[in-house]
Amino acid sequence: MTSILGISAFYHDSAAAIIVDGNIVAAAQEERFSRKKHDPRYPFNAVKYVLEESSFSLNEVDHIVFFEKPFLKFERLLETYMAFAPKGFKSFSMSMPLWLREKLFQKKFLFDKLKEHDKNFNDINKIKFSEHHYSHAASAFFPSPFEEAVILTLDGVGEWATTTVAIGKKNKLEIIKEIHFPHSLGLLYSAFTYYTGFKVNSGEYKLMGLAPYGKPIFKDIILDKLIDLKDDGSFKLDMKYFNYATGLTMTNNQFSKLFGQPVRDSKKDLLTQFHMDIAASIQSVTEEIVLKITKNLLSEYKIDNLCLAGGVALNCVANGKILKEKLFKNIWIQPAAGDAGGSLGAALAYWHHELDKPRVEFKDKMNGSYLGPKFNNDQIEEKLKALKAKYKKHDRDKTISITAKELSNEKTVGWFQGRMEFGPRALGGRSILADPRSDKMQKELNLKIKFRESFRPFAPSVLRENVNEWFDLNNDSPYMLLVSEVKKDKQIKMRTEDEKLFGIDKLNIKRSSIPAITHVDYSARIQTVHKETNPRYYDLIKEFKKNTNCPVLVNTSFNVRGEPIVSSIEDAFNCFMGTNLDVLVIEDFILYKDQQDKSLVKDYKNKFELD
Repeated sequence: MTSILGISAFYHDSAAAIIVDGNIVAAAQEERFSRKKHDPRYPFNAVKYVLEESSFSLNEVDHIVFFEKPFLKFERLLETYMAFAPKGFKSFSMSMPLWLREKLFQKKFLFDKLKEHDKNFNDINKIKFSEHHYSHAASAFFPSPFEEAVILTLDGVGEWATTTVAIGKKNKLEIIKEIHFPHSLGLLYSAFTYYTGFKVNSGEYKLMGLAPYGKPIFKDIILDKLIDLKDDGSFKLDMKYFNYATGLTMTNNQFSKLFGQPVRDSKKDLLTQFHMDIAASIQSVTEEIVLKITKNLLSEYKIDNLCLAGGVALNCVANGKILKEKLFKNIWIQPAAGDAGGSLGAALAYWHHELDKPRVEFKDKMNGSYLGPKFNNDQIEEKLKALKAKYKKHDRDKTISITAKELSNEKTVGWFQGRMEFGPRALGGRSILADPRSDKMQKELNLKIKFRESFRPFAPSVLRENVNEWFDLNNDSPYMLLVSEVKKDKQIKMRTEDEKLFGIDKLNIKRSSIPAITHVDYSARIQTVHKETNPRYYDLIKEFKKNTNCPVLVNTSFNVRGEPIVSSIEDAFNCFMGTNLDVLVIEDFILYKDQQDKSLVKDYKNKFELD
């Protein structure tokens, strides 16, 4: 048996993954254990977990692969400084001590960290390095169900590359085109994230959620001034508007002058129609670029299958547009598309590329992305007793039937089942669930349970066989990475006076028979639920359908704003006691809020640093 440990770390979303004989055994992000969102540190807890799950000690692992090459990254830093000098000396001098202390000697640094897991680990030569975008591409292609595919990776920046195109055939993967730093679609999107007052590397999805409230009135300015976009989708940015190559911010004064307003201060400045229009504009530009690239890839390579990875592949609205254009017969997106997934890609790349091992079967190998820890009933009961929780244990069918009934009575449910998800989305393992038919649910979930901005949309989980009856989609979307419209016969047309309302006021207008998951533009970020990968969640939705004739549930991640998704029983109980959640279901145990000891209530709203 050959075991390979993959690690990604030191930028954001550190993670670890382990594969044994090419099969994905376990993968998890460090933030879930450390409770620090987007934790960039060495993923000690994640490594510890995946080793335990695989039953290998570190010394028994055959190969350890880091997801990128630090020397190449250092080269970019030096060359960028030389190209822009003397500008950027401040950011250059601030980054140098860390590089000289840790990053440049990463092999030794990793070796020392790894030894903390196993004092018998003494072979530094087991540590290998992949390339950032090769890791992304490998994470998208090798677990995909395709024998052959074109792979597009888009993110901020790896070593040099920001965008790559690769061709995958069986167990071979070759990058054939690249766009290099500082020209980056990911960093362009992050610049607008920063400009609208959201946090870079975590607020991009908020910008995407804000876009439907606005109109893309600044699109022409972006395309005229900021980016030179060619017909094949290749592009260059005009760096006189940006500060990220050399400075400590994403944009500069010229950027602000161009759009007529300063950077929004999220602590003082409210979101206005201007910010919604800015969001709509950059979202529209992103979609246009992604569509130009993918159209060109299809005409150039004539391959029916497309794989996506990199942070920009989490832009599910753009993904939905690719699907709607019917360019490719099949699309598969790595659920951990950001840097966390690089840990898995690095391990898979080594197995197939370096060791030349064949791909044995062509099916989705991510196991529904349920690759994290799970707990048995004995562990759960012991922990609940220690937490002084009041609970009742039922058999599986009774648990499902009670939960479905509570959901149909508009109760909000914390749902903690099976293995934790790998990637940023909760997929029915660590989820908060609710009734999508309720027209007050979206507001209630945002303000009373998630403690987050009221404009943020929620996603539907729908039985795979019923998806096309409710949405303009008839594809698998197991990882909540495709956006599509609610079916016309389920929509409620907005009246003329409703259309004139200020962006966020449109929230209160009922737009469909499942209003809690219908965004202001009638779109929804869809998760199709499959019996093969998550039978328990599938059965719950089926039971809910039996009660209500609706095969859809609201599914949002089990956490509050700024908190990583819950990982342990204690995390779940704390979040339950710190929010307005009504019911908590952990495997076969059901807990009701109104039965808990009031002294256990947590002040949860200010517990986590806001993202």
